Amino acid sequence: MAGLGGGPAAFGRCTHAVVRALPESLCRQALRRAAGPEVDFARAEREHQLYVGVLRGKLGLQVLELPADEDLPDCVFVEDVAVVCEETALITRPGAPSRRKEVESMKRALESLNLNIVEMVDENATLDGGDVLFTGREFFVGLSRRTNQRGAEILADTFKDYAVSTVPVHDSLHLKSFCSMAGPNLIAIGSSEAAQKALKTMQQMSDHRYDKLTVPDDAAANCIYLNIPSKGHVLLHRAPEEYPESAKVFEKLKDHMLIPIANTELEKIDGSLTCCSVLINKTPEL
Repeated sequence: MAGLGGGPAAFGRCTHAVVRALPESLCRQALRRAAGPEVDFARAEREHQLYVGVLRGKLGLQVLELPADEDLPDCVFVEDVAVVCEETALITRPGAPSRRKEVESMKRALESLNLNIVEMVDENATLDGGDVLFTGREFFVGLSRRTNQRGAEILADTFKDYAVSTVPVHDSLHLKSFCSMAGPNLIAIGSSEAAQKALKTMQQMSDHRYDKLTVPDDAAANCIYLNIPSKGHVLLHRAPEEYPESAKVFEKLKDHMLIPIANTELEKIDGSLTCCSVLINKTPEL
């Protein structure tokens, strides 16, 4: 969510999204934390096309769709290679060496939008965007197998207007594997012990008091909040057929336009809803 408008008042505003097509190589070569069922590529493609269709057709965003690269099986997970806040884009240095070349096409896409580009070139630094939670007031950065302290420091140097706090992540791939922003002041959080411990750390680190929305399933806590002028509060969340009990919690958000989205196939390779887009709020040129 780090690409959305800065400051609490503008939080969730979004005009553009960068996405990337799925390479067929992801079925057998994508990184995954544990062995499991094989990805059904045709179904994964359909789910991704529906996701992109919601961003473009239903919400009216300008979508830049990058082509798939068979040499980069994880390239659909664009969130990890860039953190965008206001007019600045930090091109990350992903924690998995096999993913480092993914940054090249993302950099070109963000340059085409005339963003200020900062590149993470320190070879001691690693940062995946999936570990970066932007609340509109501050950043929380998960220290995981993919993101280290030096990466968090470079993010803090890049976005000096915002406080940056680090949160240890032990039992998940990324910080946003079990949390995300579900509204301007609302953190969606999973129910696992690890998720609740991370939330407690964030609460202790912050000077601000956030509301929380606790869902039974960690994976369902990863959702996408947008503030679209013609639509109001919009929340993309996991479909009821995947996580019925968590969906019931989201349905209590009466002020939100709720859009269920299935992510059954990419979840097999640790993908979440936020993983598949970089969201950007471009202010109109005067």
